[in-house]
Amino acid sequence: MSPDSFVSRAEDGERVPTSWGELNWKITGDSMVGAEMTFGTCLIHPGQRNPLHSHPNCEEFLYVVSGSCEHRLGEDVVMLGAGDIIRIPQNVRHWARAVGSEPVFALIMFSTGQRRAVDHEGGGVA
Repeated sequence: MSPDSFVSRAEDGERVPTSWGELNWKITGDSMVGAEMTFGTCLIHPGQRNPLHSHPNCEEFLYVVSGSCEHRLGEDVVMLGAGDIIRIPQNVRHWARAVGSEPVFALIMFSTGQRRAVDHEGGGVA
């Protein structure tokens, strides 16, 4: 057992640029053999939001590190700021929009290493 098979370094990850920001998948079942969770970061530019989507095979935690956002969870919208975390149940449609002048930077965690996403707007979800 090598420590390298359990550590994701700062320069590691699969960076996925989007029209609204960037996702960086640090640990997935594909990138780290045996991983039973997915961990990544999410950057959303001011005034932008990710598409309405859901996850059919897992729940998600989103922890706001900096910035603030409104987060749609089903039919409700809640405001989140630095230090807030939201649990998004499996199959619940959601999105996050950065509000204010600074981007939102968040940590995102999923309850499976093989996270799937369903796009409910047709714009593509990474």
